[in-house]
Amino acid sequence: MSSLRFKVVDEAFNRKADPVEIPAERPEKYYGKYVFNRQRMFEYLPADTFEALINAIDNKEPLPRNVADSVAEGMKQWAIDNGARHYSHWFQPLTETTAEKHDAFIEHDGKGGVIERFNGKLLVQQEPDASSFPNGGIRNTFEARGYSAWDISSPAFILDNTLCIPTIFISYTGESLDYKTPLLRALNSVDKAATAVARYFDPEVKHVRSYLGWEQEYFLVDESLYSARPDLMLTGRTLMGHESAKNQQLEDHYFGAIPSRVEAFMLDLEIECHKLGIPAKTRHNEVAPNQFELAPIFEETNLANDHNLLLMSLIGEVARRHHFRVLLHEKPFAGINGSGKHNNWSLGTDRGVLLFSPGKTAKDNLQFITFTVNVMAAVHRHNALLKASIMSATNAHRLGANEAPPAIISIFTGSQLAEILERIATSSNEQLTDIATHEGMQLNVSQIPEIMLDNTDRNRTSPFAFTGNRFEFRAVGSTANCASAMIALNAVVAEQLMRFHAAVERRRAAGEELRHALLEEIRALIVESAPIHFDGNGYSDEWREEAARRGLDCETSTPLIFDAYLRPATVDMFRTTGVMTEVELAARNEVKWEMYTKKVQIEARVLGDLALNHILPVAVRYQSVLLDNVTKLSALYPMEKVREMAAGELGTIENISEHTRIIKSQVECMVDARREANRIESERAKAIAYHDNVVPCMDVIRYHIDKLELMVDNEMWPLPKYRELLFIR
Repeated sequence: MSSLRFKVVDEAFNRKADPVEIPAERPEKYYGKYVFNRQRMFEYLPADTFEALINAIDNKEPLPRNVADSVAEGMKQWAIDNGARHYSHWFQPLTETTAEKHDAFIEHDGKGGVIERFNGKLLVQQEPDASSFPNGGIRNTFEARGYSAWDISSPAFILDNTLCIPTIFISYTGESLDYKTPLLRALNSVDKAATAVARYFDPEVKHVRSYLGWEQEYFLVDESLYSARPDLMLTGRTLMGHESAKNQQLEDHYFGAIPSRVEAFMLDLEIECHKLGIPAKTRHNEVAPNQFELAPIFEETNLANDHNLLLMSLIGEVARRHHFRVLLHEKPFAGINGSGKHNNWSLGTDRGVLLFSPGKTAKDNLQFITFTVNVMAAVHRHNALLKASIMSATNAHRLGANEAPPAIISIFTGSQLAEILERIATSSNEQLTDIATHEGMQLNVSQIPEIMLDNTDRNRTSPFAFTGNRFEFRAVGSTANCASAMIALNAVVAEQLMRFHAAVERRRAAGEELRHALLEEIRALIVESAPIHFDGNGYSDEWREEAARRGLDCETSTPLIFDAYLRPATVDMFRTTGVMTEVELAARNEVKWEMYTKKVQIEARVLGDLALNHILPVAVRYQSVLLDNVTKLSALYPMEKVREMAAGELGTIENISEHTRIIKSQVECMVDARREANRIESERAKAIAYHDNVVPCMDVIRYHIDKLELMVDNEMWPLPKYRELLFIR
């Protein structure tokens, strides 16, 4: 074995679990310790300030500046009492990560010293450089001003002795340059639209909230092995590597016993999460070796998204304490499951009713059907946009492979709900008074006794599945900012509910009774959205053909998928809901195309370097060993005998020559394709060129390197192999 590989594998296999400092108290005692939540607000703010802030949060009202000054003083004192020395506006630029700039609390005291101060002006607004973040051309280097502004609905927290204040990030001219701004707009829009419809069933409803429960999947790799793989370090995934003889085919890792070293890491991570108010609840082994999952309790969508972004930052820091590296890439290893971030999404009223949960009364169940059908209609109308909202250069490797949903959006409902929808669509209002279904369940829209849906099976190939009282958007990638999917989903549902409410009101204005008006519109939406409903195998070739016949978006090219953001119907939807302007949409697409190009460009450069400077020299060296052996045999035996004795070596020598020849040729092809693409000015055209011309070269190079891995002497192979990366305990 090569000396470096031998050393790092030995380190990895002999590493033991590090002890974790477990708090003496139970979780409820330290939960939210570093969060300026309502309990801390009550303790540190004057009573009138506390009431004004809570009122502004609950009723989505502006906060007066004098109240902001009082909040800032209390927040500063709490932060200092907990060891904070700096403050920062914590925001979400279009990099898919978070950003922060730290400032000390100190100000001149006028006597040659300093005093710690923090006022409402500093709390509410700061001015980061808007030209240094991806902005799609909205900001130029000479037009650098941007603003970050406090999001009062997401509590401040302390991270590494810094007070972090969740904020939006906008340009000097008002366009959003982040994910939080349009997410808040989308949540506000769906609140208004859903409230108007919910009041058909409960006039006392004042608000409808969007809820999110994310499931974060990830891989763990020993830090020494990670450091010996330049591709993992620079791209987050293995650009080469033949699959291990044993991977996930025995299905023995899923829900298996958690290795002690991993469990120590998980416990440490959970403690840190709980201190920061992240309600981490579930942990388990995932399907692939060394793959795991963490899931929290559901929260309001904006807060849940902030918590997921905070987790993605926190998880890497905690992993390093345990000599791990976390891989959040959607497909770090070929041939086994990739990692997603299933977004479990629901809507609920301020009166405690989940709108996608069947009830026990006729009114509850008609409400359930109303909202469910409207979601189906929204997803059908904007299925291309929803796919674009989860697409990226990294997620493209995962979709449609090893249990990941395909790159075609469809909705799984399960047999019971499907039967209900079918009966509503094909029955008159009079016929819907007493219709029996299987297992004794009755569909009685005028007085539905109860709908039980928990015995519906799950469809693991569906990208958007109804799962009892929520929808699970399974196509979201593990590295993604959930806001991208949540912006699109909440916006399209808001638009559809606005359409539905307007249609029902037109019927009522014409003298139609409310129940009949609702049923007529529901029936029309069931028929209209039928193409999006699919409960079968999403992996089959037959479904791809059927989806195309149904008119669903079947595009697989990532750069072309992004075009959905700029379709007239999409632009109109975002404008109508007030979520994004056409300028903002165009800018975001420029960023998406640019980010796609850069990620593929980095991978191509790394692959070319590894191929030419790591793999080919080793392959040639091993080929020389074989040639030397053949030469020595030919000195002792006739050539005919040598051919017989060294048939295997001769075949390997020839195969190595062929593989190295193709690798060299394809690296040159890849470099030329990259050089040609880089000359293109249009970000869209450049991304398409990288997808069409660079990526295919990379696939060919990988294929032939993986073949060489099976031929070259194991002791000479320079990089840790899959069997070493994936089975560390």
